[in-house]
Amino acid sequence: MSGNMSGNTLIEGASACVAKAAVLVVEDDVLTRMATSEELRDYGYSVVEAANVDEALAVLHGPTRIDLVVTDMKMPGALDGAALAQHIRTELPFVKVVMISGQTPAPEVRRILDGYLPKPVAPADLASYVQELTPAHVSSKAS
Repeated sequence: MSGNMSGNTLIEGASACVAKAAVLVVEDDVLTRMATSEELRDYGYSVVEAANVDEALAVLHGPTRIDLVVTDMKMPGALDGAALAQHIRTELPFVKVVMISGQTPAPEVRRILDGYLPKPVAPADLASYVQELTPAHVSSKAS
């Protein structure tokens, strides 16, 4: 192990799984979702895509480990991004939530988020933001 990780017992002994975080991208616009997901993959993240909250919930309660959710606020379906964030906070408190929206989330929603970015956001800017929120990342891309 390199000297700069001394004292970080979480990383020691887990070197086989020190991959980048797994990110769930929840966005109903297919082109935006694809561009965002591709950029995050370029940064070394494992990315799962969902077109709506129902798909996102299926992923979150499935076998795939998710560390961070990037969600749009407004989406078709019974639940929106705010309801998804609330569900994650209640049921999966260890999962970080970043919301991307053209409208500023209400204060009660903002409080439960780990981050908020106003639309439009460049995929590269989002990837940098996600990097700051996911600890123990090994940067594969020079900044």
